[in-house]
Amino acid sequence: RAARSPKMMENKVFLSFTFYSTILILKMYAVAIITGQVRLRKKAFANPEDALRNGGLQFCRQDPDVERCLRAHRNDMENIFPFLFLGAIYSLLDPSPTVARIHFLIFCVGRIIHTIAYLLKLRAPTRSVAYGVAQLPCFSMALQILLATTPYW
Repeated sequence: RAARSPKMMENKVFLSFTFYSTILILKMYAVAIITGQVRLRKKAFANPEDALRNGGLQFCRQDPDVERCLRAHRNDMENIFPFLFLGAIYSLLDPSPTVARIHFLIFCVGRIIHTIAYLLKLRAPTRSVAYGVAQLPCFSMALQILLATTPYW
């Protein structure tokens, strides 16, 4: 006899949210790995012990390319973490699975394009447009959450 899946795993919207959220978390891990690789390639280490292990204290320094990777990662944290909260709560509101999937897809694709534009130094306004487009579903979810919860304020 097969075990019953938890109630949350029967929610198509939550499953879609889980899929896109996992893609975004993996993307953040990829940026962290890229940052480490750029540090090694550019010999620009944040900590003296890492610099000593990789050639000497003179390599305990900042590098513009490493800083760019760090900014991309920080921007992910500033945007993906709120999406994780909003998307989880939005999933509980019983939205249309198709509309919800579109929200999650737009955010995910926007963040992927934003990261690519950031790391590859693509011409403006590519990164800004990707950022703005990815914010639209977040604002939509936030508004829907507020509208659904206003009666309980």
